[in-house]
Amino acid sequence: MMTIVGAPLRRVLARVGAQEDLNFLLTNRLPRRLATRFMGWFSRIEQPLVRDVSIATWRLFCDVDLSDARDAGFPSLHAAFIRALRPGARPIAADPTILTSPSDAILGAHGRIEAGRLFQIKGLSYRLADLLGDDADLARAHEGGSYATLRLTAGMYHRFHAPHDLQVESVRHIWGDTWNVNPIALKRVEGLFCRNERAVLRLRLATGGHAVSLVPVAAILVAGLRLGFLPEGTALRRTNGRRLPCSAHLRKGDEMGWFEHGSTIVVLTPPGFALCPTLREGARLRMGEPLMYLPGAPEPHSR
Repeated sequence: MMTIVGAPLRRVLARVGAQEDLNFLLTNRLPRRLATRFMGWFSRIEQPLVRDVSIATWRLFCDVDLSDARDAGFPSLHAAFIRALRPGARPIAADPTILTSPSDAILGAHGRIEAGRLFQIKGLSYRLADLLGDDADLARAHEGGSYATLRLTAGMYHRFHAPHDLQVESVRHIWGDTWNVNPIALKRVEGLFCRNERAVLRLRLATGGHAVSLVPVAAILVAGLRLGFLPEGTALRRTNGRRLPCSAHLRKGDEMGWFEHGSTIVVLTPPGFALCPTLREGARLRMGEPLMYLPGAPEPHSR
């Protein structure tokens, strides 16, 4: 009996493995930078037929919901990617003891930062200092704190917002590759987030003065990152990794910036923060929903 049952199971597993191999091959073994530059050019074409076919193809392969977009029509695929929301489309958890999700996302690896390491997927960890561009001081500031990995799929709303009332203290751009950040790649590429292009945003919360960091990570077809709170004309890629001091004050839910396709945000906190206990890996979050409790927040059952 075990042989009869085992053979079909092995075939299913082999089929799944073959599909993963094909996915990894198609999204990571092609010239990633070239493909990303091409998509950046192609998605901005405002010719109606190109736009309509592009958006239709995107919706065919991705779970796209444009019903909550601010605008009813889009001049290009790029405009649809970076669409703004209509007012009130994302209610913001106003409780000052709650750190909200900065974006629509699927919750990935999360937990406690221990011995300077965190997980990109179960069984595969990486050094926090590597993610932060060898910033050992900042890594130590987050030791013992919490982290949450938020993955934005291609069809999701791509802008991200302030998770609390805060001041942006600095921004640092770090050059890197454009590996796909889907679960298949996360299982196969060690330290993937530390390899890709990214930015480190150092934030100071208005409540308690806690220092929190957001690390938006680029991916294939999405090496573009725009930060609306920086002075107009700031070109992150021309800063050569310098830390840019900042004094922007944002209210919880204010827009911070956007990806130009889909990607990942790693949320890093100091000790004392706790992930909302109802959240599990794979949970879908909408921007503004509770993500973590600040230190000293009442127990969830007492709310």
